[in-house]
Amino acid sequence: MSTFKLHTLATAPIGALPILEAANKGLGFIPNLYAHLAEAPVALEAYKQLGALLEKSSLTPEEQQVVLITVSTENRCEYCVAAHSFIARNMVKVDGARIDALRGQSCLQDAKLNALVAFTRAVVRERGQVVGGQELIDFFAAGYTQQNALEVLLGVAMKTLSNYTNHLTDTPLDAAFAGEVWQASDEHASCKMAA
Repeated sequence: MSTFKLHTLATAPIGALPILEAANKGLGFIPNLYAHLAEAPVALEAYKQLGALLEKSSLTPEEQQVVLITVSTENRCEYCVAAHSFIARNMVKVDGARIDALRGQSCLQDAKLNALVAFTRAVVRERGQVVGGQELIDFFAAGYTQQNALEVLLGVAMKTLSNYTNHLTDTPLDAAFAGEVWQASDEHASCKMAA
């Protein structure tokens, strides 16, 4: 059980209140990730700003969720996989079969998105040392750009912050995300692009 405090509007440091209030107003609740990050208002602000910047990237909303779910599965973050599965399914309207494939770490029925998944996994697994790797070659061959590659790193940074926070604080899953419960597995498919 976590010894980290799940803050409320009544207990959070003042610097975290604007973000917690906005989440509560927009979602109707304060996600437990935010409640833990509130202990360090600058960490909560960094997470929110990284997310806002990713939304401004050239990656589509679906591609953003593909990156975020992929990083979270690779980092074995059960909280973030559930939360982003919920967001992808209900807010971004990503096809359910794609979400299920991402959660199952299996191939998508889209060669371009498979290249994005493989590149994102490689970035996480190899700690960014992917120059000369097949995943980067396939990523560019699929039509992605150098800008896109750097934007994937932005998504990796955002999810690394939240994934590691959830690991450190043992964040309990919010009731809102309960329908998307996910359990970590070491298995995932290697997807090759169609010729």
